[in-house]
Amino acid sequence: MSGGTTIGQVLVEAAERWPDRIAVSFPDGARTYAELADAARRTARGLHGLGVRPGEHVGVLMPNGPELVDAIFGVALAGGVLCPLNARYRATELAHVVSRAEHVVLLTSDAIVDHVDYVPILHEALPGLAKTGTSSRAPALRDVVLLGERQAPGTRSGAELDALAASVTDEDVARATRDVVADDPGLVLTTSGTTAHPKGCVLTHDAIVRGSRAVAERERVTGDDVCWDPLPLFHTSGLQPLLYVLDRGGRFLCLTHFTADAGLEQIRAEAPTMIKSTFPPVTLALVDHPAFGSIDTSRIRLVQLVAPLDTLRRVQRAFPHAAIQGAYGLSEAGGYVAVNDLDEGDETRLTTEGRPFPGIEIRAVDADSGATCAPSEPGELLVRGFTLFRGYHGDPERTAEALDADGWLHTGDRGLVDAEGRVAFLGRIKEMIRVGGENVGPAEIEGLLSTHPAVHLVQAVGVPDERLEEVPAVFVQLKPGAAASEEELIAWCSGRIASFKVPRHVRFVDEWPMSATKIQRFRLREQLVAELGA
Repeated sequence: MSGGTTIGQVLVEAAERWPDRIAVSFPDGARTYAELADAARRTARGLHGLGVRPGEHVGVLMPNGPELVDAIFGVALAGGVLCPLNARYRATELAHVVSRAEHVVLLTSDAIVDHVDYVPILHEALPGLAKTGTSSRAPALRDVVLLGERQAPGTRSGAELDALAASVTDEDVARATRDVVADDPGLVLTTSGTTAHPKGCVLTHDAIVRGSRAVAERERVTGDDVCWDPLPLFHTSGLQPLLYVLDRGGRFLCLTHFTADAGLEQIRAEAPTMIKSTFPPVTLALVDHPAFGSIDTSRIRLVQLVAPLDTLRRVQRAFPHAAIQGAYGLSEAGGYVAVNDLDEGDETRLTTEGRPFPGIEIRAVDADSGATCAPSEPGELLVRGFTLFRGYHGDPERTAEALDADGWLHTGDRGLVDAEGRVAFLGRIKEMIRVGGENVGPAEIEGLLSTHPAVHLVQAVGVPDERLEEVPAVFVQLKPGAAASEEELIAWCSGRIASFKVPRHVRFVDEWPMSATKIQRFRLREQLVAELGA
């Protein structure tokens, strides 16, 4: 490889510097840098043996675990474009994403975590897979590999991938990937839109690696740091810290499935210096746990959390030795683009998300005129700089809507930039529902409920929730003469979409608040917020 630092090179270079240090630790075991690099190379050789060549897309659908870390770096070392998939997807969501993603190989796992078995989900999402190993729904897909001990119809086994790896040398892979450079696409992150199904953000190796290094610089990460991050590695909140912790020679702690019990036990055993819980559901589950008071938090120097001010203050009291750090970012920008400086006072860190990194510009503009707002005047946040995505995969129309001619990403987020350049995130102009750190597009919920035989029209909104930040709620107009209960419609959604997208509240209406031509969602939300006292 040449032309800068790629995702794969981050691990290779780290393993050369610190081969015997622990790189990644899960509750059931740990790997040194050398062991992780060897496993990633084996994955790369197996993918090469399957015919994966530079620039081809490789899907990865599995829970957090050593195999997922191997895949992240193995796909990069093979020259492929890593396409991590949300491990909570059900068949409908998976079918939509895979049908458009142009995966040539899909790596998955036989692990059943949180009662999720990927084999039947894949068989439902990809008709024909079980019989032929292929599906007309994903014409580019040549192979599905099931890592682990089980075998399943239509898939290759992990043993087959290992056998292919043994027939390929590291030199074979190096020859195939010698022209891969940092400016090439290396990652497609899937993100949900406000009016449609998930979209794939195409990001270069350079955007991801340089962006992660910018965070590490701001956070002063060193080889002495131990970073606890229980978040999924298909999400930037897990993937970005993994990269920069390994790049600095530190130790990355992760869980396959988060529970407060497991998290506190790992924190007790591993004594982290950084807590990357990021979202209130995870952080508050720790702080509110009866065993939290017995945990020694004196080594923890940083806790990252994006939350309302009162929650931030509460967590600051729970971690008196740590800096509570905010951050602002999005998938289209490869992760975080602004992070608090640790030298800033508590009040500044709790009320802003910090300054953008060098090479990143953020401004707030008036939503109607497009004029730049005065300091501390709210507007839509626009972002420009080296971390931005190349566009949505296979979707030039939506790419053009998001990126203007001057290279500014129109985020749809409401915020401000103060006189010192610090960003404060104030909410979403878009209609996105944010559930425990996951983005949920209203149209996805609406599209599913509209298939219920009693439903005439449905609108989804987000309402505040103390634990999850927001939860989905729906307003439903039934067909004339039809009947349905709140419980029935919630049950209709359960099992058909990921659990975090299932509505928590259903309200029935006979007429809608309208503008000249459109239903006014904000009025629906205001109505339900007032009713719930949220």
